[in-house]
Formats: sequence, C-alpha cells, structure tokens
Amino acid sequence: MIVATVSITVLLLSLPLTLPIGPMYWDVYIYYDAANRIFDGQVPIVDFFAPVGPLGYYLFAGFVGIFPNAQPTLIAHWSLLAVTLPLMALVVRDVDRRSRTTAFALLIPFLLFALLPFNTREFYPFPGSDGFGIYNRQCCQMLYVLVAALLFVRDRRIVAAVLVTSMLALFTLKITGFVAAGCIAAYALLAGRLRLKMALACAAAFLALLAGLEVFTGIVGAYLADIIALVRLNSDTLAPRFLQAASMNFGIVAPTIALAALLAWTDRTRLWSLAIDAVRHRSLAEAAAVLDHRAAWLLAVLAAGIFFETQNTGSQALIFLWPALLLVLGDVATMMRRPRTLIAVMALVATAALPPAVMLVERAARTYAGAPKNVPLEHANLKTLGAVSMRPEVARRLEDMLAHYPAHRATYDDLIPRGELPANVLYSDFDFQAIYLTAIDRAIASIRDIEARNNVRFETLMSLNFVNPFPWLMDRSAPRYITIGADPMRAVPAPGERENQAVAAADLVLYPTCPPTVANTRLYELYAPALSSHRRIRLDACYDAFVNPKFAGAFE
Repeated sequence: MIVATVSITVLLLSLPLTLPIGPMYWDVYIYYDAANRIFDGQVPIVDFFAPVGPLGYYLFAGFVGIFPNAQPTLIAHWSLLAVTLPLMALVVRDVDRRSRTTAFALLIPFLLFALLPFNTREFYPFPGSDGFGIYNRQCCQMLYVLVAALLFVRDRRIVAAVLVTSMLALFTLKITGFVAAGCIAAYALLAGRLRLKMALACAAAFLALLAGLEVFTGIVGAYLADIIALVRLNSDTLAPRFLQAASMNFGIVAPTIALAALLAWTDRTRLWSLAIDAVRHRSLAEAAAVLDHRAAWLLAVLAAGIFFETQNTGSQALIFLWPALLLVLGDVATMMRRPRTLIAVMALVATAALPPAVMLVERAARTYAGAPKNVPLEHANLKTLGAVSMRPEVARRLEDMLAHYPAHRATYDDLIPRGELPANVLYSDFDFQAIYLTAIDRAIASIRDIEARNNVRFETLMSLNFVNPFPWLMDRSAPRYITIGADPMRAVPAPGERENQAVAAADLVLYPTCPPTVANTRLYELYAPALSSHRRIRLDACYDAFVNPKFAGAFE
C-alpha cells in the first residue's frame, strides 16, 4: 500500500492538473517565494524572516525541482511524505509482525490524511482546495507517526529513529508542533514507554543534529531569534486561543474526555491500588503504570493537541488521537465481559475518531465531484500558480470586480482608517483569490511592457502584500531579510537597518489596490522610510509601483 501511495503521488505530481480554487489559496504562494529564494542562494531564516521553520520550504523546493509542473496545493501538501512515509513504513513493519489488523488500522487513516490536501474544518461554504494551513497539516501528520510509534512499536531502535527524526522535523517545521511532540515524548518517559537511557540518547542525537545545522547553516540561532520575535508579536493572543482551540474542536474534545473518564471509572479499583502502592513503596514503576493507563494517554495526547491548535487557522486537528483511541480498542477482549461498557466505549471512540475522517472525505468528494463544471482561470504569466478553476459565476464576478475596484478606489480607501475590510471573510472568498491571481497576471504584463518600452530590467521585486509571487513568476530575485507570509498584525517585526537597506535597494516594489486593505497599508507604513527615494507610479488599474531612483532616467 505504501508503494502504491508513492506511485500515485509521483504520477499525479507529474501531470499538469488543475484543481478548484479554495479559501486563502494564496498561502501556497509563500512556498514558491521561499523556493525561489532558495534557488537564488538565500537560506531560510538566515536570509529572510519566515513565520515557520525551514524544513517545509526545503522539501517543497526539492519537489518543485523534480516536479516543476505539479499543481501547487498537491505538491505543497505531499512534500512532507519524503519524511513521514519512510517513518510510517518502519512503524507498520514492526506492528505487522504482531498484528496485521492493527498495522492496517494505523496505516490507512494516516494515508487518508496524508493524501487528501484538505483541512478537517470547513472554512468557507463553497467546496475548494485548501491551499492554507499546509504546515499545520504536516505537523499533525508528523505527530500521528510519533504517537503511533510510542504506543505500538516495540523495537527500540525504530522508536529511537522515529523520535529523533520526528522531533527534528517538527522543530524545523513549526515550533508549536515541536513543543506538542516534546510534551508527548516527556509523558511517554513518565509512563515508562521510553526508558531514561534511550530518552537521553535521543536527546543527545537531536542536539547533535541541531548543532550540526547551526555550524553549517546558522539556521538554528536565527530561528530561535525569530521565534522570540514572533512570541512577542503574539503574546497577547495566546491565552484566549486555548479556549478557542478547545471550543472549535469540541466535537472531538468532549467525547475524548468522556471516554477517558469512563475508562478510568471502570478500572478505578486497579488504578487506585496502583496509586496507593506507588506512594507506599515509592515505586516509579508503579507510578508509571498509572500514567500508562489508556485513559491517561488519551488526556495527554489531547492536551498536546489542543496546545498545538492554539495558533492554527486551518489544520488536520487532533488526527493523532487515533493511535491512542486504537490503543483503547485493543482491550476489547477485556471489555467484552461488560457489554454495556463495551457499547459505550465503542460509541465514544467512534464519536471522537470519525468526524475528522468523514469531514475530510466529504470535502474532497464535494470539491472533486463539482470540478468538471468549473472553468479554468485564464492567464498568461502565472505558471502553475494559475492551475486552478472556479465556478462560472465566480469567473463572471472576477471581471466585474476588476472593473469595480479601480472605479471606486476612494470608497475602499475610506475603510482603511476604520480598520475594516470590504468583506469580513475577504481572503476566504474564492472571487478575491481569483481576482488577486488575475491582477498579478496583468501586473506582470504591465511590468514587461514598461521594461520593453524603456529598455530596463527590474531584477529585484518586492510586494507590499501578504505574499510576493512576482520573483518566482518572472524569474527574478526577492529582497533579502524581509518577511515572507507578511501578515503585519502577527508576523512582521519592525524593520531594522538591514531590512530597510534591502527594501531601499529593491528595483520595483508592487502595491496592490484591488481593493486597498488595512494589511497592505500597514506594510507600506512599515517600509515607507525605506521607499522615500523611490518614485511612485500607477502601474495599471490594480497596482501601484515604487521604482528605484536608479531607473529615473528611463521615465523622464
């Protein structure tokens, strides 16, 4: 099945596929910006500020090098298979020696989540591909492999390999995923699933690998500095998000807690006896036996999962609970003695486990079943970023709004001092994403026209926007040091001297205006001092541009 998965992904990545556009599709442009910078010799974190770690960008760049015509959402989602699939193969191989049923019960859900590029929560009423939350989904899949190994693998060498690799991968993917994994691994140590000697050896190997990364790339120190900067920018939003994460996933959280309570209650006599003996004998082994109870594992993994979801907009939330739920099902023989308990346990397991899988399959079915009636995006300059389709009514609205926004720009400018967007879910609207792509396509045509008429070439391109696809699409360079995925509310530290120098040296800085937004205005305000010598021009109906003074002669 793993071989079949590899074959299918290679085949689909080799084909020029078109997928329905989805909410916040522009998140995937961040990967192309990063890949272009990597191909240009820049090092993630060291040479540009990023909201997450470097691994996802390197994997994506490698996959793009192999599959240059792959659909963006698919290649971004599947690139982590290079890490997770070999580790999952090791887990399944070990488990299969004892139970093929259990091995398949671990593998099939993993492949479902790893192959379908969707989040487990719908963010927009229309069906479409999820080009956002990709690194969150990848972290969830990595955590799934880790939990499966800790709970089901007996070969200590495999456990060690999975632990070290997954911790390193999560550290370099997203720091909250690493912290969640650290909590789970620490709990495994307390519960006796990890021996202290092995844990220390794994920690030493992990630190040695980090030291090697730091020596050869300088990424680790810069990454930690970036994390500190992001924590400072988001410190006031973390606490309320614990409640938000629990409430958004209430359909999983509530039955999991109820199941843990039921398991602890039905086994209360033995647990109480173990706890008393642990205190009386001061026995770590007996204390570990209490912590290794199925109910305790459910709560430990759930707590780590809720923490991870505190900073996520979209993800495959809590899918790594399934190995812990499967551990519960492994004790069915004992529960058969109490039919009522068995029925309650099975019902609660199903209630906790099925919603993410059902939601994923339903969303994929809606998206792909409706795709044949979609129309492809028309473009000339977008490469594979334009490999999307949309409903005919969205395509009609695209043209209407591209005429409307420039004609009524003052109206949308008036919203900016109020801190309002033209629509509350503007970035999720399919028409906005399609409009944005078309505006980029036309802006590139305008840039090339200016270059041809004035016999110039703008080598360094920047965008005062959340994303900057222009360097990738035009085979140019992006300024060093500035943020990719530039959300000025959450992920753009105040520019320092080197950032300002890089912006001041940029040949052309693009400023989107269809429509004007609060975020773009704040980005302009951040970088305005560095752009003071640039000449502002109207590039076309949907873009202004700031031209480096070295090109002033061409515009006389």
